[in-house]
Amino acid sequence: MTKSADISRLIVVGDRVLIKPKTQTNKSRGGLYLPAGYTEKEEVQSGYVIRTGPGYPIPVPSDDSDEPWKHSGEKTRYIPLQAKEGDLAIFMQKGAVEIMYHGEKYFIVPQHSVLLLERDEELFD
Repeated sequence: MTKSADISRLIVVGDRVLIKPKTQTNKSRGGLYLPAGYTEKEEVQSGYVIRTGPGYPIPVPSDDSDEPWKHSGEKTRYIPLQAKEGDLAIFMQKGAVEIMYHGEKYFIVPQHSVLLLERDEELFD
């Protein structure tokens, strides 16, 4: 079983986004080598959106006056998220949860912690 198949088994819940962080260089702009973990402590991180949740749940209108004994199959409706798979996301690490999945590091980030998305439209054609 490949890693991409493993990722497809993950279901992101609600208004959250699964992000794989970009690999960061361990050198500063001036050429100094940074200690391990230095860039991971920064408040703003970047990475690629791997999976997204369905969005913000909205209430389903109820018809209490019309046949209350009839059980209608309630379907949850959602307002979709702006983030799409493949987007480059700049996000606040303070709101993110770091997880390890099959030896790879990922962040689960709520939509409100995402500051900026860069989208390559050719990926979705």
